[in-house]
Amino acid sequence: MEIFKIRDHGELAKEAALWFHTKWAVPLEAYEASIQECLAGKGGVPQWYVAAEQGKIIGGLGVIEHDFHDRKDLTPNLCALYVEEDFRCRGIAGALLDEACMDMAGFGIDTLYLITDHTSFYERYGWEFLCMVREEGEEEEPGMIRMYVHKMDQK
Repeated sequence: MEIFKIRDHGELAKEAALWFHTKWAVPLEAYEASIQECLAGKGGVPQWYVAAEQGKIIGGLGVIEHDFHDRKDLTPNLCALYVEEDFRCRGIAGALLDEACMDMAGFGIDTLYLITDHTSFYERYGWEFLCMVREEGEEEEPGMIRMYVHKMDQK
């Protein structure tokens, strides 16, 4: 398994956008636009990462400004973490999280946030529950979702 920073591997941009789109209910065009902004290299955010094995994407995540919640002051956000079912429980998610956190620290970003329904997964990797936030989306009645925080000086 190898982790690729999309900014250094533009040849993976289209494949990565399509892969993320098939995992999450977000339009393909949104991933394409964010990945193109990443490739333009104007700053630390957005960034996209994929894990691949034998030339096939098996996992990935992104770092974006905001991820479908109402707390715009809690930024940037880790988003779209996904590992293919056949590759779970092999440390891939942890490796992706570590890579993104180290990379963000290199950009001078010392705090990341994320929203999730998971209640114990991220704690294993140094993330701490922060608060509940209101989800944004197409739902008539958006619900509340867990917000986590990760400070890069912690692990």
